[in-house]
Amino acid sequence: MWALRAAVRPGLRLSRVGRGRLVSRAAPPPPCPVRALAATGRYGPGGREGPGSAERSKANGRTTRAGEDKEEPEDEGEEEEEEEELLRSDPLLPAGTQRVCLVHPEVKWGPGKPQLTRAEWQVAEARALVHTLAGWSVVETMVVSTKTPERKLIFGKGNFEHLTERIRGSPEITCVFLNVERLSPPTKKELEAAWGVRVLDRFTVVLHIFRCHARTKEARLQVALAEIPLLRSNLKHDAAVSDRGGGGSRYIMGSGESFLQLRQRLLREKEVKLRRALERLRRKRQLLRRQRAKREFPVVAVVGYTNCGKTTLIRALTGDEAAQPRDQLFATLDITAHAGSLPSRMTVLYMDTIGFLSQLPHGLIESFSATLEDVAHSAGGDGSPLTRGLPVHQDLIVHVRDVSHPETELQKVSVLSALQGLGLPAPLLDSVVEVHNKVDLVPGYRPPDPSAVAVSALLGQGLEELRVGLEEAVLRATGRQVLTLHIKLAGPQLSWLYEEATVQQVDVLPEAGAAHVKVIISNSAYGKFRKLFPG
Repeated sequence: MWALRAAVRPGLRLSRVGRGRLVSRAAPPPPCPVRALAATGRYGPGGREGPGSAERSKANGRTTRAGEDKEEPEDEGEEEEEEEELLRSDPLLPAGTQRVCLVHPEVKWGPGKPQLTRAEWQVAEARALVHTLAGWSVVETMVVSTKTPERKLIFGKGNFEHLTERIRGSPEITCVFLNVERLSPPTKKELEAAWGVRVLDRFTVVLHIFRCHARTKEARLQVALAEIPLLRSNLKHDAAVSDRGGGGSRYIMGSGESFLQLRQRLLREKEVKLRRALERLRRKRQLLRRQRAKREFPVVAVVGYTNCGKTTLIRALTGDEAAQPRDQLFATLDITAHAGSLPSRMTVLYMDTIGFLSQLPHGLIESFSATLEDVAHSAGGDGSPLTRGLPVHQDLIVHVRDVSHPETELQKVSVLSALQGLGLPAPLLDSVVEVHNKVDLVPGYRPPDPSAVAVSALLGQGLEELRVGLEEAVLRATGRQVLTLHIKLAGPQLSWLYEEATVQQVDVLPEAGAAHVKVIISNSAYGKFRKLFPG
């Protein structure tokens, strides 16, 4: 059977490692219309256990019954091995230079017409997505009107023929970026056949950017999970084409399983393993959040549209050299924490988060839910799968906006919509601190909303006003207040305050044997203090 499984996936070789288990080692993949669907696990191809595995499980005192989840890796080393195996897959797009023809379907009227935007702004954002990728360039841009964007070929007959003629007549074009959210596999195949080059949609381009920018293991696992729906969709289409074409046996000898069923199972098993690996990382994040809560560091989640200047603002507020801003979309895919001080010398943690995007595919948001948990928790989110059953730590969200961008209002709508998708309650969304960044590019700018703070993170304008506003918001959100208390040095009051509050300043009065102590203290802790030390 093992030889048969290896024959199903050409180029697969098997080797024995540790405890006699069979582990697959994939050779460079052969040309195939369907990409590698799953990295095989510890039990051999497809994650199935090899001969004698049941006996080994019993010997280890860990029996797995039919229908139950497979056993978890037994130690950290095995977890690491499984995670690395999951990440050994080919990218959806080939590496190297791409000369892109950007095609934007413009809907000028009807229900499909986009609101709060114009075609030239949408084209500019699509061009920025392409230029984010190293070695990619836009060699031609075409805005083509359409009345029927829902049709299979998107454009009418005349426009489609004209488009085909221009693309076919431009040998420098290596691929077409069609600026729509998702293309169905049949549409993609038909367009590629007509135009003679690879055709990409917005989902594929953004996903490729995510893969190229992912640095940590968590981000790479999340990208791999986001690729699953695309691989599954391509698999169904390829199977349908194969069935229409006929030829060849549909079943693997003696297994009772068709080739399509085998590939679907491998894909399902890979998805389960990815979710399991991300859940392990999610539990570690929970532990870190609990540790932060114990130390009573307020957490400020900094969110915003991609490339709005979040990282630049955090660096300006904290002076942390580790915050490295880059002028490109999705420069940040991993949550990073940076400590900074507010005017009262209270320490807060600024969380730099992944940027949002209009028409950001829902599958990408879902796959990055573990990363976005920190946003939900720092805002006290509750009721969504991201926050249910986990300790809620109510702090603050700062929404950074690029007010120099022509689509700043649409970007605001996109960000707030994404935040609502995280299950954040309306009162907390209403209390978001809105920061209008890049005002140095808009001479004489004044925020239309008096509660918003205008800053230039790059030049340092407005930062002191922002710090004051953040301190007020943090104190409200966390139930803290700044007080100056008169205490006796001979008693336990000072040591109690150091333990239960944040002591900012101690002014000793030697002749009185007392001190004035400036503290940041929660309402509940202050109530305990008054009860323990009356008078």
